[in-house]
Amino acid sequence: IPLAVLILVFAGIVAISSAVEINKPGSGGSIYIIKQLVSFVLGIIGIIAIQFIDYRVFKNYANVMYGATLLVLVFMLFLGRNIAEGKWIILGPLHLQPSEITKIILILVMATVLDNKKDELGYLVGFIKPFIYFFIPFSLIILQDDLGTSLVLVVIFIVMLYAAGGNVKFMTVIFGGGFLVIVLIICFHLWFGFPLPFLQDYQLNRLIVFINPGIDPYGTGYNIIQSKIAVGSGELTGKGLFAGTQNQLNFLPEKHTDFIFSVIGEEFGFIGILFLLLVYLFLLWQFINIAQQAKDNFGKLVVVGIVAMFFFHILENVGMTMGVMPITGIPLPFISYGGSSLLTSLLAVGLVININLRRKKILF
Repeated sequence: IPLAVLILVFAGIVAISSAVEINKPGSGGSIYIIKQLVSFVLGIIGIIAIQFIDYRVFKNYANVMYGATLLVLVFMLFLGRNIAEGKWIILGPLHLQPSEITKIILILVMATVLDNKKDELGYLVGFIKPFIYFFIPFSLIILQDDLGTSLVLVVIFIVMLYAAGGNVKFMTVIFGGGFLVIVLIICFHLWFGFPLPFLQDYQLNRLIVFINPGIDPYGTGYNIIQSKIAVGSGELTGKGLFAGTQNQLNFLPEKHTDFIFSVIGEEFGFIGILFLLLVYLFLLWQFINIAQQAKDNFGKLVVVGIVAMFFFHILENVGMTMGVMPITGIPLPFISYGGSSLLTSLLAVGLVININLRRKKILF
């Protein structure tokens, strides 16, 4: 696991270096690399620190963590700064996005709730408490216009509920029905001007151009079109580091964050993409093995939640750069520039390692 993470972080540093044009004099790109390395070092310190805490301790403080998270999210609604999608805390050069760490907190809290309710999840009444615990932070993040993180929370909740033994029939009806209702509301908005409380206009436009990017090639559809050109032009072996024309000539939008995968595809080609995806696959496979061998149900559910988080991040980010998923602004784990994202990903890895180390009785 540490080796796979190091490979991914190193690949991210290389890709970010090209995306911020560190090869060009006066580009100022080095500041991005320095910030990413600082976040990486802090994350490594966090991984080491977590190993000295028995992961089961988090179960005892689940309600405290949950309450503190809700307070921060409410605070962000009123005092957080809008940057792209979501709200941020800005303290000088320090930029933090609390919704990122919310994913880890929700995983720990949901694992606690689902473990305590495991005998009731075969019945509809057993869904009520877990759903309430999920829905409150989900709603607060939706209100921050952070659609990407909200979708991640949905996937985490559904996968953890299933792994905990939730009734599949009830889950199909509830979540399938909810999805159909959302689709109908969007259709009524487009056809009859029905109010759309959970999507901003730019988010709705992204869904529309996902279906047909050519409808607005110089506006909302521009990102998808340029990204697909970049990935496709890399062909088998890529154009080489710092040699991607879509990247270096600034046709690619948000190329050091949301569309970092497009930079890799253009400059390292299909072989580079394949290698990257195989490393991700190996990492997730290791996580799944740890979940199966976890000492208790709580530990298993925590790892399952982390697998769901990483899997959806990878699927959505890679998919949106190739036009097979709508654009939501979800970063690529360990690769995309962003201190909050990298730190959250590394802390998640720390939790998985912690659970793995405690499969047998050990002393720290």
